[in-house]
Amino acid sequence: MQRAADRDDRRDRRAPRAKRLSRALVGATTVPVVLLAAGCSSGSDDGGGDSGGARNTAAASGSPSASPSPTVRAAAYGKLPGACAVLSKKSLSSLVPKAAASGKEGKSNDTQARTSCSWSSLDDNGVKGSQFRWLSVSLLRFESDATRGEGDKLAEAYYQKQVGDAQSVEGAKNATARPLTGTGDQATAVGYDLKKKEGSFKQQTVVARVENVVITLDYNGAGLAGEKTPDADGLAGSAKKAAGEVVAAVASANGDTVATPGDAPSKSATASGSAKPSASGGSSASPSPAKSAKASESAADQAD
Repeated sequence: MQRAADRDDRRDRRAPRAKRLSRALVGATTVPVVLLAAGCSSGSDDGGGDSGGARNTAAASGSPSASPSPTVRAAAYGKLPGACAVLSKKSLSSLVPKAAASGKEGKSNDTQARTSCSWSSLDDNGVKGSQFRWLSVSLLRFESDATRGEGDKLAEAYYQKQVGDAQSVEGAKNATARPLTGTGDQATAVGYDLKKKEGSFKQQTVVARVENVVITLDYNGAGLAGEKTPDADGLAGSAKKAAGEVVAAVASANGDTVATPGDAPSKSATASGSAKPSASGGSSASPSPAKSAKASESAADQAD
């Protein structure tokens, strides 16, 4: 009986320990569940963080790109007429009587960018002397370029340079310069005297700009072998009229019209933007301008 009582007593004492152990095991099994739940919650947060990073990356990739290259207005004129055909036969017969049909075209790698023509006339009257005339027309077209600027602005800068060159000829005497109206968008007439062994030459240079094209017209004359020196004012009037005709030829080649000398100040009838841009790419390089002095020297040499 005593032994049975002892067993019952030990069983009663183990029962609370068993209950505590059971509760401990139950508590221990719940910890991973909590940790697992926390891990899932942490993973969800990480996922949200990744999504935010992706959104930030997308936002960054959507930021404005570098500014596009600047553009310039297309040049108004994309063509040049043949330089030897810019003056009518009637005009040539008056300017260079003995050379109306014998224009000499200058060399050019691109006649749509630059072109020139010259005429030399010697009216030989034997013992009564001779009248010499020399005429040159050069055309230079500037294309618009994103780096250098708009064609008409480039042409304007070259126009100013040509006027300066015409006014700085070595040995020139009695030089004059005056602006002209009715001859393109801008025009200046430069005149001077140049003494040569063959005689006294009267030089007239007209530099004109119409849109993105610059025209330089040189016209000089001399009385040789005792012939009378030509009148400077007469040469100047002829040069101005001829320059106006060349301006009109350039405009006509591009489907445009301009006023001619004697009309109101010239301006292209159509807006620059309406004209067709040049088919050629890039800008036209500026050739070295022919000095008026060289023109007179050439005239003297040919007169020889």
